Amino acid sequence: MPDVVLEACPDYELGHCRTALEAALEPLGGLDWVQPGMRIGIKANLVSAMAPEAAATTHPALLTALTVLLKERGASVVIGDSPGGLYNAAHLDRVYRICGLEQAEAAGAELNRDFGQKAGTFPEGKVLHSFQYTAWLDGCDAILNFCKLKTHGMMGMSAAVKNFFGTIPGTMKPEYHFRFPDAMDFARMLVDLQLYWKPRLHLVDAVVAMEGNGPTAGTPHPLGLILASESPFALDEVCAGLLGLEPDRVLTQAAARERDLIPERLEIQGSPDRFRPASFQLPPTRSTLFRSLLPGKAGEALGRTIQKLLAPRPQVAPQECVGCQKCANICPAKAIEMVQGKPKIHRDKCITCFCCQEFCPKGAMEVQRPPIARLLNKET
Repeated sequence: MPDVVLEACPDYELGHCRTALEAALEPLGGLDWVQPGMRIGIKANLVSAMAPEAAATTHPALLTALTVLLKERGASVVIGDSPGGLYNAAHLDRVYRICGLEQAEAAGAELNRDFGQKAGTFPEGKVLHSFQYTAWLDGCDAILNFCKLKTHGMMGMSAAVKNFFGTIPGTMKPEYHFRFPDAMDFARMLVDLQLYWKPRLHLVDAVVAMEGNGPTAGTPHPLGLILASESPFALDEVCAGLLGLEPDRVLTQAAARERDLIPERLEIQGSPDRFRPASFQLPPTRSTLFRSLLPGKAGEALGRTIQKLLAPRPQVAPQECVGCQKCANICPAKAIEMVQGKPKIHRDKCITCFCCQEFCPKGAMEVQRPPIARLLNKET
């Protein structure tokens, strides 16, 4: 059985989506494990109330096609996520509507409206031992992870592993950024979430990916494929390679590699070279290089200092900013102050979680390298 399957899907026409999904799942045993009466949860990426054409969310045509395949096997289907903001019916109904999920609902899917929360414990986690999660997942016999392939200011890339941050209730997400202010610890937390939930299958919508200022304000970039795997870590390894990201520059992959969760050799069905774009705009990314300059705690301290100087950070594009204050309201570190109608970032407080960049409705927050990093790299 292959570790990862790549299958062409030229567009979001429903028939093409169904054909591509069936072809991608067949080498993994298809959906033969689905039994009549099972309740299958599809964890989609519904990061915000954005139209499918923005390429920020899992496309409704793929969710619809997967719903049909599961319903044909006698399963019931529920689609859910907890995007940033209030985790309640009013907010989620708007997200479902703008993201186009009526199409999946018409095909027989239930859109999650259980907004309960529960406390979880995970003693074997690397950094995440207790957490709050969205209760709807407990009612599922199996969970399928259907993510969107995008660039990401903090992690470098958003795909299978990052998608499960959506199991944390929306209003609590800033708390988790503040709880894990170190980017690598945040990545370790995301890996812990994957190991806790153990989704049955992982699928990636890369028919149209997002490049540039992702995960919400980037540019759609057609790749024409979907990917499937039983391992989120193997899947993200292939995704990173497709985009031209060195694996360790995707921090969730670096965190997975710490725990030997990625095989040294991956068996891939389908040719990555066939789908690799000639060019793809990547965000500035962090490096874990400097932690190995000196042994022990001295090396870790030096690494943190150098990384703080060189790490990408959010920067306001004043001409795009409309002064809505959403960045200031969502910032978990309270590092943003509105001055004369524009956000001012207090760098001494900023934890570079990129919540401001992710949820800016106008794309006015951008990921930029600090001047010293651009100088060392001879950037203008």
